[in-house]
Amino acid sequence: MKPNISETIKEIKAEKFDLIIDLHNNLRTRLIKLACGIPSKTFIKLNFKKFLLTALKINILPHIHIVDRYFKATSGLGVVNDGEGLDYFSPSSKEELENINSVFSQSQFVAMAIGGQHFTKRMPVSKLSKIIEGTHSIVILLGGKDDILVAIELESLYPENVINLVGKLTLHQSAGVIKMASLLVTHDTGMMHIAAALKIPVVAIWGNTIPEFGMYPYYGNKEISYFNFEVKGLACRPCSKIGYRHCPKKHFNCMNLQDIEKILEVINRIG
Repeated sequence: MKPNISETIKEIKAEKFDLIIDLHNNLRTRLIKLACGIPSKTFIKLNFKKFLLTALKINILPHIHIVDRYFKATSGLGVVNDGEGLDYFSPSSKEELENINSVFSQSQFVAMAIGGQHFTKRMPVSKLSKIIEGTHSIVILLGGKDDILVAIELESLYPENVINLVGKLTLHQSAGVIKMASLLVTHDTGMMHIAAALKIPVVAIWGNTIPEFGMYPYYGNKEISYFNFEVKGLACRPCSKIGYRHCPKKHFNCMNLQDIEKILEVINRIG
């Protein structure tokens, strides 16, 4: 359970911090900063520019990853990007992660995160199944409880080359599986960023959102391959900076027109 604002304020005051660095810049964090009375530096969001892109298709977004933009909130503090990319720290026990590693380190496999917070970020089952059908390696499915029915359907279609772990692992156990994979196939999700933090190659499939929002895989200065697949040239895309419960245009071409053959060429070359 997330702590409420009053609990967060109490904890921050107890630590007697000299400075708050606010990377969220939302109503909640503004209230926290106001109540704490501590000097702060705040990340400047690009909400208006994102609105122009989603509503009017006017793209004036900077060509810079959001991680590099975060560093602007620390300007003047001597904070330097070390170029090492993201970090991922797991509170899971060493034994728990070793158990995961012992099971999946015996053979090469591709991890596939089939979920996504919003419908318009997720590939239809018919497209996911074509990817699994054409992948030469074992495919391990990852996801949350909301993805269980899709996973069961995919597992039933390809029982010989699918291992279904959807809804069966914690987030940190899923990270342990990703760490052992040859690559991760994913939508625009948190799993994509976990894979980048673990320095695992990523095949990212984009629906209504776009890499230009600045949230594609980030490896710092590390030369690790990642591949963005998107349907360019759609007049309706991006329709949202987050996503919808259904396609506003009802055709869902941003996913239905994905080039599966090109996606498979990359998966089978790396995986």
